[in-house]
Order: sequence, then structure tokens, then C-alpha cells
Amino acid sequence: MLEVNGIHTDVDQKKLLENISFSVEKGSAMALVGHNGAGKSTLMKTILGTLEKSKGHIAVNNHSIDDSYIPYKEQISYLPEEPLLLTELTAMQHFQLYGLSYHLSEGELKKRLDRYVKGFELEDKLNVYPESLSKGMRQKVQAICAFLPDVPLLLIDEPFMGLDIYAIDFMEQLIKEKIAQGASVLLTTHQLDRVKHIANHFIMLQQGQLIKKGLIEEFDTITRGTDTNA
Repeated sequence: MLEVNGIHTDVDQKKLLENISFSVEKGSAMALVGHNGAGKSTLMKTILGTLEKSKGHIAVNNHSIDDSYIPYKEQISYLPEEPLLLTELTAMQHFQLYGLSYHLSEGELKKRLDRYVKGFELEDKLNVYPESLSKGMRQKVQAICAFLPDVPLLLIDEPFMGLDIYAIDFMEQLIKEKIAQGASVLLTTHQLDRVKHIANHFIMLQQGQLIKKGLIEEFDTITRGTDTNA
């Protein structure tokens, strides 16, 4: 579903990613792990297209980021570590915007929102603007936006940051449902105990290079000498 081959990303002649290659199969999840500054968010943004790669090939569902950019972007939903909400739109208006962007019918949008809003306990926040919401509430709004569409690939950057325990449980449930429905998921998190219940495989970055990959069950065998659990 997601194919990443020989990716290099440079900014101001500084190498951020060097020769990254991996794939995520349909209906599976890949944990992207590594210490702070290892290149995890850089890789996410490169796949998303907000950072331009300098070399290599990326494709989602056979759509190449180079050859068919708009169809490629339509295959992806993204949950960033920091909410990226528009100050002039209420929470509900964000949901409506995402529904229109991904061509959800009014009935399907309402059905999904009824469940997601209740699950994230946002019933009384629908007409509130982002600046009046706590960081945790903004993260919940952003999460609902990311989960609304049915797309082949879901990119999730630190999904549990700032969330209460009930929201974390609901988030984990939604990720598992997307995987069961056939979506591919690439996610980063420092809460590795949560990831092990979600991901099938892992890849590990260090200083912008891929240094380990394998089954998630093998992650415990990696020594702390590689500084991977930071």
C-alpha cells in the first residue's frame, strides 16, 4: 500500500533523511520509532509532501507522489503531533470541511460524527473555536478530522500526546478499526506499550537513517545501547 524507496530529504544542504526504504502492507500498521530528532516527523512530512524529497520514490496505492500528486494526496489522512486547526472555523465547521474534502455524504458524515464526538466527549464543544479549546480538546478535534475519511493510508504522529486515558482508549480502538477495514497505518509514539497492541512491524530511525526494522515482537530484543527507547 505504501512504498518508500531510497528516500533522501535535504533542507538548506543539510541531510535530514538518507536512503530510507520500507513498505507498509494493506491492513497492517508500522510503528516508526527513534529518539527525539531521529527524523520521524521529517519522514512523515516527506511522505505527506509538505517536505520535498531530494531523491527516491514514494507511492500510495500505486499513485506516485511525483507523477500523480493530487490522486496521491487523496489516498492519505494525517494526524499531526500538534493540531493544525483554522482559527476562523469552529470544531463542527472543521468536520464539515473534511467531509466535503473527502466527498462524504451528509448522512455518512453525521453517522461518523455522532460516534466520534461522543467517543471523544466533545458534545458541548462543536460550536467552539480552536483558541477557546484546551490542547487536549484541539487534539481530539484534529483526530476526528483524520478519522472521518476512508483512505488507504493513515499517517499518525504521536497520537496519544495530551489526551486523557478515555480518549487514548477510544483512539486506539479507532486505529484498530481502520486497520481491520484494510487501511495501512504508519504511526510514531513514545508510548511503546500502546504501539505493541496496534502495530505489526516497526522501523527505527537514528540520525535520519533507518537502522533497524522487523516484527513488533522483536522490538524488545533491541539493546538500549542503540538509544531507541528515548
